[in-house]
Amino acid sequence: MNLEESLLARCHFPPRTRAVDLAVSGGPDSLGLLLLARAAGLVVHVHHVDHHARASSTQEATSVQGLCAQLGVPFSVHDVTVEPGANFEARARAARRAALPVGVLTGHTMDDLAETVLLNMMRGAGLDGLSPMVGDPSKPLIDVRRNDLHYYVAGSPYQPLYDETNESADFRRNRVRHELLPVLCDVAGRDVVPLLARQAALVHEERAWLDVLGGPDLARGLEDVDCRELREWPSARLRRWLRAQLSHDDADGVHPPSSEEIERALGVVRGDVVATELAGKKRLSRSAQRLTLE
Repeated sequence: MNLEESLLARCHFPPRTRAVDLAVSGGPDSLGLLLLARAAGLVVHVHHVDHHARASSTQEATSVQGLCAQLGVPFSVHDVTVEPGANFEARARAARRAALPVGVLTGHTMDDLAETVLLNMMRGAGLDGLSPMVGDPSKPLIDVRRNDLHYYVAGSPYQPLYDETNESADFRRNRVRHELLPVLCDVAGRDVVPLLARQAALVHEERAWLDVLGGPDLARGLEDVDCRELREWPSARLRRWLRAQLSHDDADGVHPPSSEEIERALGVVRGDVVATELAGKKRLSRSAQRLTLE
């Protein structure tokens, strides 16, 4: 089995001849995604987002367009503007997601999953944050290691682009990648990336089981349950229900309430306070033992 066959065996692509959209920045990860998707027999349409955040960004879009012309695949560029400043990574990610087609495939690898688990741990995430990307059909390379993918791309006739900001210590993910993960591997005496990926997969299974158990609860809205009943629920059950009820969607995905918001919501359920303010200018209140979100 050659390297391409070995990588394809680890990919989770749709069946051959399926039409798919690919997010391709031109870097080695997304270029590897493009080459493997074509090798898997998929009918691909490449999408490139130009953030105009660097002087070279428009040139990069032109390079990806030229690559697609060489490969004979359709290409679309999406222009977005992300102003410099705090939370640039998160705002750029939100802009990308808003610009790209729903369900677009991305080149996230097992190493990206491990980094995301650690980033989420540092902000105190729950089960969802400890099992990111798992089971997501838009992440077909999640069982592929980054080094293997880069080696595959290096052996191809095509030259990837390199984003110099991927080395900048200004971005937390880069510090996790270049500083924290090597230290963890040294302390553990082994490569911890597969361990973190396996942990994420196990947590995802637990989440799926809890979703089945909590299905009847989740079918009941905020105004459907008497707070006197809610106060009899086990804490974990109540927190999970509130977390689902108070989550909101936007272009950047599903956002559950923070742990502080859950604590304040619990105060409303218990009767400690009549109402509390939540993110997004929302207000959770209690009247006649029923909850309302305004």
